[in-house]
Amino acid sequence: MKEYRVNLVDLKEGDDLPELSKSITQDAINRYAEASGDFNPIHIDPEFAAKTPAGGTIAHGMLVLAYVTQMVQGVFGLQWGTNGSLNVRFRNPARPGDILTIGGKVRKINDAGDIRAFTCDVKCNNQNGDTVISGEIIARVS
Repeated sequence: MKEYRVNLVDLKEGDDLPELSKSITQDAINRYAEASGDFNPIHIDPEFAAKTPAGGTIAHGMLVLAYVTQMVQGVFGLQWGTNGSLNVRFRNPARPGDILTIGGKVRKINDAGDIRAFTCDVKCNNQNGDTVISGEIIARVS
């Protein structure tokens, strides 16, 4: 797991979160299908998927969301997953060959005793600038 070594004390409202880039491959999609048990042919059967409105295979939404959480965890550590929240919308599919850039911006910081809560906008865009996922995370860290 890549850690970005962001000093959370120095993080301010308006600051950008470090970006993470991920390449979508059919192999990664197939491995996710194996791990999740989701063998929908839109994900794993290029011949079938080519005949659908999608025009080809697409990545599982939860695979792409895992990349978003990887970026967030790299910034805020493991605590964010147990003390935080995530609210996202899936905007466009990710396809084999896409290069995704995951990033975000700190919108608000609340200090309550020894807990600091970061509210951040997060986004995942493909190489064409199309938004794949957008949303908000709240990371509470001590």
